[in-house]
Amino acid sequence: MKKIGLTPKKWLLTLHILFAAIMFGVTVTFLVLSIAAAVTTDEGVLKASYTSMHLLAKTSVRASTIGTVVTGVLLSLLTHWGFFRYYWIIVKELLTILSIGIGMVGIYLWSSKAASIASVQGMESLQNPDFLVNRTCLFIGISLQIVSLIAMFILSVFKPWGKRERKSKLSKKH
Repeated sequence: MKKIGLTPKKWLLTLHILFAAIMFGVTVTFLVLSIAAAVTTDEGVLKASYTSMHLLAKTSVRASTIGTVVTGVLLSLLTHWGFFRYYWIIVKELLTILSIGIGMVGIYLWSSKAASIASVQGMESLQNPDFLVNRTCLFIGISLQIVSLIAMFILSVFKPWGKRERKSKLSKKH
């Protein structure tokens, strides 16, 4: 019988995957709520959808993003993967910066504005050009967030492109 190696690295990787899963799940929830808000004729559903999104943006999005980034940094620091040794990790780092901008800043601000306008104007929000532009930005941000998270999952599983070539000191002299 094979012994299960419960190493600190495996615990850290498990936490990283859990935080990323929470982040993805919350983003899919945003998508569902934004679709519900877009098709509803019920003022309560409109207000509740945007209020819920803003609540999630203030809590779950922040916690899962911070948790994913911290565990990802620790995995890079404490394992052979490093920060810049592999192209796929560099791409994940760039996508992470995009996700932080979209999730912790964009979705937070757009959901806050949508919740504020909807709470005051109700269904009349749908006649407000500022609300409609904000709602579109929120939907685009949610879509980009989902795509970037899926891309990061794919990169983590397939690890394409291999290791970066190191330039030797001899080649620098020539």
